[in-house]
Amino acid sequence: MRFTRDEAPTWRLWGEEKCEGAIYTVYLKKVRYHHPSRSITQESDDDEISHLEWETVRVRFLKAGTLEKLIESLASDSGELESTFVNVFLATYRTFSSTRQVLNLILDRYLALTSSSNKINVPSHLREDHKKALRLTLQVWLDAYPEDFRDPPSFACLQQLWEFTKTYLPDTDLNIKVGYKLEKMRREEDLKSSPMLERILSCEEMRIHCSSPMSNGNHQPYEFLDIPESTFAQQLTRMDTVLFKGVIAHQCLGSVWSRRDRGRGDTAATVTATVDQFNAVSFRVQSTILVDTELKPSQRARLIVKWIDIAQELRMHKNFSSLKAIISGLQSNPIYRLKKTWGAVIKDKAELYEELARIFSEENNQLNQRELLMKEGTAKHAQTAHANDRHLPKALEKLAINPLATSYGTIPYLGTFLTDLTMIDTAIPDTVANGLINFDKKRKEFEVLAQIRLLQGAANAYQMERDEMFERWWDSVLVLDDKEAWRLSCQIEPQGSSAPSSTREGRIRKRAQFGHRKNDSIASTSSGSSSSQFFFDNDSLNTPTSHNDTCSLERKMSTSSSSSSLPSLDVSVHSGGTSASGRTPERTSSSQQQHVQQTTASPYITPDFYIIRVSIESSAHEIEGVNLYKSIMLSNSERTVSVIRKAMEKHGFEGNPEDYTLAQFLPDGEMLLPASANVYYAINTQYDLNFVLRRRRHGDENTIIRRNPTKDHKVRKKLLVT
Repeated sequence: MRFTRDEAPTWRLWGEEKCEGAIYTVYLKKVRYHHPSRSITQESDDDEISHLEWETVRVRFLKAGTLEKLIESLASDSGELESTFVNVFLATYRTFSSTRQVLNLILDRYLALTSSSNKINVPSHLREDHKKALRLTLQVWLDAYPEDFRDPPSFACLQQLWEFTKTYLPDTDLNIKVGYKLEKMRREEDLKSSPMLERILSCEEMRIHCSSPMSNGNHQPYEFLDIPESTFAQQLTRMDTVLFKGVIAHQCLGSVWSRRDRGRGDTAATVTATVDQFNAVSFRVQSTILVDTELKPSQRARLIVKWIDIAQELRMHKNFSSLKAIISGLQSNPIYRLKKTWGAVIKDKAELYEELARIFSEENNQLNQRELLMKEGTAKHAQTAHANDRHLPKALEKLAINPLATSYGTIPYLGTFLTDLTMIDTAIPDTVANGLINFDKKRKEFEVLAQIRLLQGAANAYQMERDEMFERWWDSVLVLDDKEAWRLSCQIEPQGSSAPSSTREGRIRKRAQFGHRKNDSIASTSSGSSSSQFFFDNDSLNTPTSHNDTCSLERKMSTSSSSSSLPSLDVSVHSGGTSASGRTPERTSSSQQQHVQQTTASPYITPDFYIIRVSIESSAHEIEGVNLYKSIMLSNSERTVSVIRKAMEKHGFEGNPEDYTLAQFLPDGEMLLPASANVYYAINTQYDLNFVLRRRRHGDENTIIRRNPTKDHKVRKKLLVT
């Protein structure tokens, strides 16, 4: 039977099919096919068309199953390799199993297929096909995920596989491949432990330095303002390219990245390296602007303009990671609060800053950023601007007509993907009925991982030389922690200093506010130094000011949100410029983002629940000034006490839920939820679903709406965008 190509098959959901250890989703697929010709010499087109017929084929997809059933599904019923299933399985199995366990099950199944035992329900004439599918799976595994077998010094799993192939598959391609991989990993491990390696690397470093055409015998690093914007963007992109290409995609999975309570260790080392580089850029934005406290506002404005110009160059390079880092640094509280400095920024540069910040707008689930990645992910050049942009289109047009323009890849802001994966991990259970592994969840996670790997392939287009002078400048920059940055900022422009004096300064300040919104900030998952702040956003950092200082009180209510299926994950799933009081300076509603709908773009969202974020009003639950939010899945039948209990469990503290209240932040104040309320129907979905959990106070039982005093509201509104 052969199918025609001129007619696309149609699909129709039939239902579910349950069997022991598995649940299948069944589709009916309508296909068009030819009957075999009656005669070899028959050439009549009319006769051929008369034999075109339709047939409905029943197709099963594994929805959930035991690990053994998942291993069986690596091959179809007919013994063909299920390539899509294999790719999804190998990319996600670490969330529910281990390399050793999966390898043992594959080898055990192969032996069972080899024997004449009837324990396996596979017809004898198809067993060779099933064995071939398992061999191909092992080859794909070795090629795509060699790091799974890198467990020195014994390399136990790879050694086990080599002994197996040597016994049962001698001299086959798989046997040769395993032997080669094992020998290569052993050599690499021996080289790492060699005392000669450090000396070799040291000599190589010296050779590169001496031969660098940029050094010219001058060992002094660049001055910041003297570094060409193109050089700066190229060097940041060179560093980001190495790190992004080195990211192991499955380390981005929510349940892998969020293993704080069990100790992340090396399970997300490649992601952490990207985090550290992002933070390094943002910290240097702060340091270069703040470290010299004697500068005049106009001189400090030149430093801000320099960073804006570098950010524009990064946009031309399609490096969204460092671009986002610079925007975050400029939006950080110590920088953003410098009203006199921002007032001295010229109009065109303030508008350009606004356009660059708009790329990372949280509106419509970061639609701007996602559309850019779709349009330019594998394109040669940057080519897309927002409809309201005035400056970026000119730069893009100049780039498009330049015949010497270099082709670039794309480096995304990784936090967007981590946010998506964390949302999936939070919203969808790992198991379904009877503890079966939810493989539909793994398919959704794989869709995100596939996007990362596609962009990693595109990043190979970057070819940039190392600049030693730039690196010396980079290493020479004094990096400030958040407390020191805030102290210097207040020294430059003390608290309560007057607003911009001229109307022009006020207009520029107002324009600059457009871009100031927190974007995808993810709080640190380790209690280390401030440099560990994940995808640094200083809006989420508390500053060392007096307890009587209103600004200090407001900064404790930052929106470094979290989302996790684990009690201690501190990961933002949405921040979007929203204050802890639920106010967004430029918009009043983000219900499209928080209101869960069943859409193709967000397959993990269903109409049966909301994802809300709950913080605790208590400094005891802050970590280094980061006010942690926990994301909670809210079903349509939960009462307030139940939600409070969930929030307490997520935040990891004990107590009686009835001693606490739950309130939603609204623009005019807070809505206190009655203890007996159905939270799903009681909340206001026109605003961000941000809540605060606090101890019950006298009179709370008679309060529904707690409004902010007018004066306090004005102070809050101002400070929430600083």
